[in-house]
Amino acid sequence: MKKQHKSLLILLLTAMIWGFAFVAQLVGANSVGTFTFNAVRFMLGGVSLIPVILIFERQKTEKSRLRTTIFAAVAAGVILFGASTLQQLGITYTGSAGKAGFLTGIYTVIVPIIGIFLKRKTSINTWIGAVLTVIGLYFVSFCDGFSSVGAGDIVLIIGAFMWALHIIVIDTFSNRIYSLRFAAIQFITCAMLSTICALMFEDISLAAVMEAKLPILYAGIMSVGVAYTCQIIGQKHADPTAASIILSTESIFSALGEAIMLGLILPGWDYTPLSPLNYLGCGIIFCAVIISQLNFKKQKNT
Repeated sequence: MKKQHKSLLILLLTAMIWGFAFVAQLVGANSVGTFTFNAVRFMLGGVSLIPVILIFERQKTEKSRLRTTIFAAVAAGVILFGASTLQQLGITYTGSAGKAGFLTGIYTVIVPIIGIFLKRKTSINTWIGAVLTVIGLYFVSFCDGFSSVGAGDIVLIIGAFMWALHIIVIDTFSNRIYSLRFAAIQFITCAMLSTICALMFEDISLAAVMEAKLPILYAGIMSVGVAYTCQIIGQKHADPTAASIILSTESIFSALGEAIMLGLILPGWDYTPLSPLNYLGCGIIFCAVIISQLNFKKQKNT
């Protein structure tokens, strides 16, 4: 299997884990504040990578590569702090995992737009895929229309720009870093900033954290420790816009999670089953992913 195809499969796995994490974030928001939730989950994600680093990255360290890793990881951690904070706040305000999945997925078109300013070429099929993805995301999460756009929606849209920037940063440094160390450092950076804000703006309660332990464990170990690390590895051999399209399928899993999982684990939760338009949106996103990976260039006869 080609490295590019392996990368896309890894990114699809990332999207699936992230999509279900929206549900965990929504449930966790009922027990703990935004900064507390992120502080615990990102610290958990960072610490969970330490034994993995000791196993897979014990080789001799190149000083220049290590310096690049630390610099890039801290920068990515600051951006991740902003993006994750806005996302968690948006989920809290909107009370909808599916809606949050859609508005976060807008980074699909933001990434190639940023690429223009960075003088990066994006193929026409990738642009088509990006536009189709946004259309599909609309049907997945907003099939009833934009009847109510509130503060939470605006927060999530601003957050989408942060997620796009995060993807660009990873793409810029992915081939010049130690992936696992990069992941751990960015998580711990994000956790430290979240902890500082939690101490300043929230009442931290151990009882509340324990009440939200299951959502925090999933969001910490799976969404942070596993999925974000998979993102870094997956983006090594994938175009950033194509990667953003694959990652945007998280909206499908967030909608599925909200419609199905909440009904199973929290029977009293008010959730809405998927409609035909939701399924149409999923189909459009699937087509967008396929189109973005097609090569329309004519092969030269040999």
